[in-house]
Amino acid sequence: MKVIVDRFEGSYAVCEDEEQKMINIEIDKLPQGVKEGDVLIIEGDNIKVDKEETEIRRERIRRLMEDLWED
Repeated sequence: MKVIVDRFEGSYAVCEDEEQKMINIEIDKLPQGVKEGDVLIIEGDNIKVDKEETEIRRERIRRLMEDLWED
């Protein structure tokens, strides 16, 4: 399953799954250095950052922001 880190609240990361449902994951179960917007792959008890997908999403958002602010 893939999720996107939406935000951090207390000791939890609030994440959105592929069906746009929000789930809470304890921060201490996440890889060190996880940030808002990171794409995570969850396989059983193993959670890792999908660096490639995260970068693709960040670049897409950056381009959308540029388009919004162009004159």
